[in-house]
Amino acid sequence: MPVIRASTSWRVPLTCEPGEGDRGVQINASDRIFSGRAVSRGTGLALHRVALVALLAAASVGAASPVDARAPRIHSIHGANYHPPYADIVIDDNSGQVLHDVNADEPRHPASLTKIMTLYLLFEQLDAGALKLDTPLPISAKAALAPPTKLGLKADQTITVEDAIGGIVTRSANDAAVVVSEAVGGSEDGFATLMTRKARALGMASTTYVNASGLPDDAQITTARDQAILGRAIHDRFPSYYSYFSMVYFHYHGKDIHNHNSLLGSVEGVDGIKTGYTEASGYNLALSVRRSKKCVVAVVLGGTSNAERDTRMRQLIEDYIPQASTQRTAPLIVESTGVDMDLAVPTKIKSAPRAAPGASGIDTNYEE
Repeated sequence: MPVIRASTSWRVPLTCEPGEGDRGVQINASDRIFSGRAVSRGTGLALHRVALVALLAAASVGAASPVDARAPRIHSIHGANYHPPYADIVIDDNSGQVLHDVNADEPRHPASLTKIMTLYLLFEQLDAGALKLDTPLPISAKAALAPPTKLGLKADQTITVEDAIGGIVTRSANDAAVVVSEAVGGSEDGFATLMTRKARALGMASTTYVNASGLPDDAQITTARDQAILGRAIHDRFPSYYSYFSMVYFHYHGKDIHNHNSLLGSVEGVDGIKTGYTEASGYNLALSVRRSKKCVVAVVLGGTSNAERDTRMRQLIEDYIPQASTQRTAPLIVESTGVDMDLAVPTKIKSAPRAAPGASGIDTNYEE
């Protein structure tokens, strides 16, 4: 089986001094236990390792691009009769063959599937040794004010890297996503540029990121095919860290936070990865399933409800995993070095007319 190593790795400095943490936590990820230890100011020394590679990150970001000078944020509010456009795809991970697709290259909003890329960049930092699982990350006022869903983080405190991962994977915590973006990218805008560059490097030619959470923005665009590429890539590149996506629940501050992905534990072979929902995107799900040496990665975008989306995904898995190969012949996803950021100009999504301002609200973007 050919293995193609990533050609580049961004390492970007944190911009704030770490504070003190005061908690211990355990994360149960199927049969694996991840322990987050109580942290102190001394563990913040790990942050200096990030700073040492800052110049490399600056060089990788390069000159200004269309994404660097984005227009003001726009979020369309749709009426009660709005139905998000649908798309899906099923890919055989062993062969790379597309087993089924509907509108797989049509532009869609990723919603919280965005956080798969957020974690991809965080896993890079862990893999490079620039961060550790117990590194405390500073919580800014912006992160604390992020709309739900969230962990309820408090400004001027810290959260460990491992706790941030747990909150993002299970609750799809927007505040934790902002914390990660500011730690790795210096700012959420800077991090979004890194996200889009990484998407291009992975071959996700139709994806543009403008935030780390997936909260509504008309310029945040992807396709079902691109999300399947990302789902395959994050497993191939980070098989150990990928196991976080299998967490059924996350124990945080005395509470068990259950994963929004209800197919974990209820569909044979499911090992991740992420749900998403906004009013504009509908109900999204990227899923990986492994059975008897077969593996498929499937994506559903634009479901009309959690139940409808999950039913459709179950059907896709049962219909197409029998056709999947048992032997790996496809190479691992390669990251290219010639990244063309001109491709990052957002593509408009054809949708129903906008409703009057105030006809809907941010509460319609909660994940369930």
